[in-house]
Amino acid sequence: MSYPISHLDGCDDEAIVRLKKAGVRTTERLLALAGTANGRRALAERTGLDPAQLLAFANMADRMRLPGMGKEYASLMQAAGVKTVRELKYRNPARLAKAMAEANAKRKLVRVLPSEQAIERWVDAAKTLNIKISY
Repeated sequence: MSYPISHLDGCDDEAIVRLKKAGVRTTERLLALAGTANGRRALAERTGLDPAQLLAFANMADRMRLPGMGKEYASLMQAAGVKTVRELKYRNPARLAKAMAEANAKRKLVRVLPSEQAIERWVDAAKTLNIKISY
């Protein structure tokens, strides 16, 4: 699923304007352009944004491709220590649920925690998603 780039956690107004000037309006387009190291460098040159920041945005967009995963849960997952979809497929859903609950207790990112079953579905979906980001 594709979202407007304004839905990316940490993407402030200035970054949104720069990305839009470079033709990036959706998370899908961001993944297409920033999915490789060379793509991130080229996009960094066009936008003035740091390649590491573009990688963080791309990883957030990649997590948001999971069914039922919006901005809030993608941010919570990152706060729980899962930065990439590639990493998610190796996670234990019960342990991840606990880590997400602990992260949410500290940061108050979501009002309703995802169920362990939802997390298990995300882990399973991560195993089947096409790889969009190379490092």
